[in-house]
Amino acid sequence: MAINFTNALGVHEHALTLRTQRTTMLASNIANADTPGYKARDMDFGSVLAQATSGRGDVAMQQTHSRHITGMPGLNDASALYRVPSQPSLDGNTVDEQVENAAFARNALEHQASFQFLNGKFTGMIKALKGE
Repeated sequence: MAINFTNALGVHEHALTLRTQRTTMLASNIANADTPGYKARDMDFGSVLAQATSGRGDVAMQQTHSRHITGMPGLNDASALYRVPSQPSLDGNTVDEQVENAAFARNALEHQASFQFLNGKFTGMIKALKGE
């Protein structure tokens, strides 16, 4: 009987990929905290994970001309939402460093948790294959 990795790994495979994309978004927000006019981006992780696990896959932008520049993964896709600032700045930048750092730290912990769940799944499969 063949091993079905989708059933064996559950949502953790998708969660790890999406957490990595969210890390890129949050790091970009932090790096551009002093850039005038920069708009902070984030994703609604729950809805994006639900979309990824429902079989609809990734939503990609449409490139209508061969000279269009493709964006970084996660930053220019449909799942990226603009963050609403709690206190707007005069230069139009919507990055709140404390909010971004807290979101980055939480995302890092959740990324590590998904990685540990996957590691446990693989360890269990290896033990099953060895007959332990």
